Amino acid sequence: MHLGEAVRFSWEALRANKFRTFLTALGLVIGNASVILVVTISITSREYILDKIRGVGSNLIYAQYTAGTNTATQVDADFIKLADVDAVRKQFSNRIVAATGVMTTYGRVLINGKEQDVSVIGTDERYPAVRNMVLLSGRFPDESDLRQRQKVVMVTEKLAERLYGSPQAAVGQILKLFGLRFAVIGAFKERTGTFGFSEVTNETALMPITVIKDFTPVERVDPMYVQARQADDVVPLTGAIKQVLESRHRPGARYDVQNLSGILEAAQEIALVLTIVLILVSAIALIISGIGIMNIMLVTVTERTREIGIRMAVGASRRDVQEQFLTESVVISLAGGAIGILLGISVPLSVRYLTDDIRIPISSLSVVVAFGVSLIVGVVFGMLPANRASRLNPTEALRYE
Repeated sequence: MHLGEAVRFSWEALRANKFRTFLTALGLVIGNASVILVVTISITSREYILDKIRGVGSNLIYAQYTAGTNTATQVDADFIKLADVDAVRKQFSNRIVAATGVMTTYGRVLINGKEQDVSVIGTDERYPAVRNMVLLSGRFPDESDLRQRQKVVMVTEKLAERLYGSPQAAVGQILKLFGLRFAVIGAFKERTGTFGFSEVTNETALMPITVIKDFTPVERVDPMYVQARQADDVVPLTGAIKQVLESRHRPGARYDVQNLSGILEAAQEIALVLTIVLILVSAIALIISGIGIMNIMLVTVTERTREIGIRMAVGASRRDVQEQFLTESVVISLAGGAIGILLGISVPLSVRYLTDDIRIPISSLSVVVAFGVSLIVGVVFGMLPANRASRLNPTEALRYE
């Protein structure tokens, strides 16, 4: 029997029981769609995590003083200073994009007729780019503001809304801090929310670091941020910066110098575990659908025993009968797999048509794997019914009612 004839006979046999064929293939439809969606979700989530980390700051390294063995009077000298930031800039000028420091204190601001504490940070003109801040209105402090020690300030989006109603309305206002009048030059926010784990809170004011030094009793940069030029240099540069800080301060002072690679690795491990679990669920669906195909084909062999006997009587070999039923199993499997692949692809494609802001990648490898698994399921689970059909005795098969 030629392959074309086997496929044609299989198609006719399956069309005779359309609803049963549909239910048999439904498991593969669900399984293959799940495989493609699982891989799509995995790729999308990984890209989402990377985008969020880049939103905090690309190739970001941060350093801060943790503790030391010195007395309280000596600790002040162990804090990271502006001179340390300058030293990092000079020593690693060819390996970094920028380095910046942050000094933090608190001030009282009149909000809705009541004085409240707000976080006040001082930094330089490099900070917005290194930390990837979003300008909502106005402008960031520039080099001339720092050099001339201008009394200018920016406010976060939440603080601008509470004080002036909106970020746009904040520009040009006067904010009283530390008993002095500061001109509000703009409003900003973090590109990616850090849920209060950074120096920027919901209600934060930002001013030139040369100005905030007048309102802090001790010069303490906490933290220092460094943006590496190359992603593969982040880890080596992290260790090098730590060595520079330790060499510039007293023995025993400890500095915590970290990067976002650890967070990224942890997030990727979580995504990998989630992907494995979802793939196992999809695999179970495919196995169940394969068992369903085998059961239906066994029932089909029983129902068509007399037909098998007639074919053998007119010259069909056992191999022809085996190929016939194996082809039917593969046709069911591939048909269900193809429909499942189309469904799996249609979901991310439909999202692309609904919005231009979200791009969900489709893995061509997952499509190939899903199709290959469908073929394997059809062959493996169709082999037993096909072998049973080919081993029927022609005489007994003709007598079967």
